[in-house]
Amino acid sequence: MTNVDGMVGLQKRLLAAALVAAMSLAGAAARGDDANRSARLDALFAELAEPGREDHLRIETEIARLWSQSGSPAMDLLLRRGREAIDAEDLAAAVEHFSALIDHAPDFAEGWNARATAFYLLDEYALSIADIERTLALEPRHFGALEGLAAILEQMDRPELALRALRQAHALNPNRASVQEAIERLERETGAADL
Repeated sequence: MTNVDGMVGLQKRLLAAALVAAMSLAGAAARGDDANRSARLDALFAELAEPGREDHLRIETEIARLWSQSGSPAMDLLLRRGREAIDAEDLAAAVEHFSALIDHAPDFAEGWNARATAFYLLDEYALSIADIERTLALEPRHFGALEGLAAILEQMDRPELALRALRQAHALNPNRASVQEAIERLERETGAADL
């Protein structure tokens, strides 16, 4: 081996070591971002749980924004494209985008929730419920998924289960008048208001 070969080999090893160090730092930064995101969500949920909050829509919007951040620009793009497909009423394309997102980021709750929405719009209730269950396993505080589950259960003539889901959503987010109204209506329909 010549001196030049030795220098090239050393440069490659140094470059590899630098890449490993950079990846390690990036991983630590991502873990730090995850911790910051988690702490921010905890604080927002504590605020949202306070009855009488007039700024609950602002808090909901911030929670939804944080939920929509996967940590990967490519995954965020798939989420955005799927949502755009829903807006364009191209539900088959939306399911494709969300399915690709789930395949690549199975621990990203919002991917499951988004596909559940597309399945719901396609009247594929069993598939939607399965995705909602996965959403809630990953993010038990997902009040939007709970509200979606309640809507499906009510359409499936399961008002007692719908009421249970709405009560869970209301506990997380007590300031939505529409949820409170739906709870009161289902309580009357099921006789739960008399208990």
